[in-house]
Parts: sequence; C-alpha cells; structure tokens
Amino acid sequence: MSQEEKRLKLEYKADWYGRTVSAISQWFPSSKMYSNCGEMYSGKWSLAIRTWSCECGITHDRDQNAATNIHTESLRLLVT
Repeated sequence: MSQEEKRLKLEYKADWYGRTVSAISQWFPSSKMYSNCGEMYSGKWSLAIRTWSCECGITHDRDQNAATNIHTESLRLLVT
C-alpha cells in the first residue's frame, strides 16, 4: 500500500469517527525543538541521548518531547 493510499484510508476512518487528520512535514524538527521554551538544538543528536536538560531548567525525554512538539504543530496547522 502506498503512502498516499495509507493517508487516504486514515482520512476516511477519521472522517467516519468524526476526527480530523493533520499531517506535518517529515522535516519538522520535532526532536531538536525544546517543547517547553521553543529553543532549537543546533548540534547533532546521537540516538543514545534519551534525556537532556534545557537551559530553561526542564529535563526532557527525547520521545515525549518529540510527541509534544508533533501534537503542538498539528494543532497549529489545523488553526491556520
């Protein structure tokens, strides 16, 4: 099944259940953006780095941070 077919199936199911699908760019920097303050990490990430502390004092989990950023961006796209 192609990516387009998967997207169409997902949109159909979302519509069926009264939901909305919002797709963000695959290049959106979800892991490199700090979800609390919005600052961007400019260096290279190693996959071994799972948690880090931001300059604003918040400790981030890599996956949770990325999920929060993806959710926030998808909501932003729905409003615009």
